[in-house]
Amino acid sequence: MFRRALQFSSGPGLLFQRLGTRRSSSILGWDGKVSKIKKTIQSILPGKTRDSLYNTSHLPPEHSDVVIVGGGVLGLSVAFWLKKLEKKQGAIRVLVVDRDYTYSKASTGLSVGGIRQQFSLPENVQLSLFSINFLRNINEYLAVVDAPPLDLQFSPSGYLLLASEKDAATLEKNVRMQRQEGAKVCLMSPEQLRNKFPWINTEGVALASYGMEDEGWFDPWSLLQGLRRKAQSMGVLFCQGEVTRFVTSSSRMETSSGEQMILKRICEVHVKMNHSLEYQPVECAIVINAGGAWSGQIAELAGIGKGPPGTLEGTKLPVEPRKRYVYLWHCPQGPGLEAPLVTNTNGVYFRREGLGNNYLGGRNPTEEEEPDPTNLEVDYDFFQYKVWPHLAKRVPAFKTLKVRSAWAGYYDYNTFDQNGVVGPHPLVVNMYFATGFSGHGLQHAPAVGRAVAEMVLEGHFQTINMSPFLFSRFYLGEKFQECNII
Repeated sequence: MFRRALQFSSGPGLLFQRLGTRRSSSILGWDGKVSKIKKTIQSILPGKTRDSLYNTSHLPPEHSDVVIVGGGVLGLSVAFWLKKLEKKQGAIRVLVVDRDYTYSKASTGLSVGGIRQQFSLPENVQLSLFSINFLRNINEYLAVVDAPPLDLQFSPSGYLLLASEKDAATLEKNVRMQRQEGAKVCLMSPEQLRNKFPWINTEGVALASYGMEDEGWFDPWSLLQGLRRKAQSMGVLFCQGEVTRFVTSSSRMETSSGEQMILKRICEVHVKMNHSLEYQPVECAIVINAGGAWSGQIAELAGIGKGPPGTLEGTKLPVEPRKRYVYLWHCPQGPGLEAPLVTNTNGVYFRREGLGNNYLGGRNPTEEEEPDPTNLEVDYDFFQYKVWPHLAKRVPAFKTLKVRSAWAGYYDYNTFDQNGVVGPHPLVVNMYFATGFSGHGLQHAPAVGRAVAEMVLEGHFQTINMSPFLFSRFYLGEKFQECNII
């Protein structure tokens, strides 16, 4: 019975129920009233014209049907699909709010840019298959009149996953499922590995899986800019600022079993302007939490997780920033142009970068090795002692590699099951999630954006069933574990 109550809030087409509605001035928060009064007073001060004193061109609109918090690739994909799927052109006003449009710390631009079908869950394979079709036909989706075509620089070199004797059965099981979903993946013995990739030392490898089609890597920055350019051309509004507050209303609901539930609805989003104490209230019908590594903090602003422990009200969004290093090295005797993205038996990975004998790679740290996420400084000792020895053992040519540069970026890490969170919150009924993918959000962004747009516009998932990704699993304790995290 309670499971059915968790689904109650999604309803059919929540946005269409609320579309075009505007709150009366009596519902505006006191802070919003004060802000508007100040603006009016300032605009009529002697000796100043209204326009020169208060230029509002940098402010977001006072009303937007949908406010998307987070302007990375997931947020932009949601914006694109909302406009793509709207019943009538211009029917939905969409605003994207992001703190930094230079994307200097955004996970998208700092990503390795891989896409693969080799996951442990069929839903993630389906997301990849949808997204690779989107990427292969990128200009059919994201072309803009009088703008040059997009070139994602897709390198279809595949993924090569190596498994030890201990993990071989699991790898074989995963490949069987991936093939059933339509992925072109083959199994390789150590002998077959040596024949196809003679630069690999197969010691300790019992089995490998190789993506023969629609796997590889692409330029994340080009996808990000392409989505942003297309969204702007479709009428999506953008604002540089930080969401600092949600104004909510509440109502009580009684389930058929007699249990009382308090449902909240976000009525207003407060956006603080960069380098200013000024903020702008934006009335809205829907909020999309696509805040990446900081989406947990955004959820807390809406009161999510603030209730008693062990209750639905007290269940947090378990997404936090995790810092990951990417190292770039040069090795003239390296594997060469035919090298796929290789994942070693212990999680160390690498791929070719460009055509000049350069490679990039890294490794996910253990829980004990997790670095401080408050900065993006790079630990070169981590490469020296935790990455390079395994690279040199697996690819003997890498014994002579020279590190040229490195950077760090953030995973929006779901500490519960390392999988995405998609769809509405069961109690804050008009906050929708597109976050928590723990490193594979970039490659799944086209499919996830469509799924969220379908849920907002129609009240249910249509293209891919994303029900296992709903927030309610955290309260119910039902892990939807993705094991193939790279």
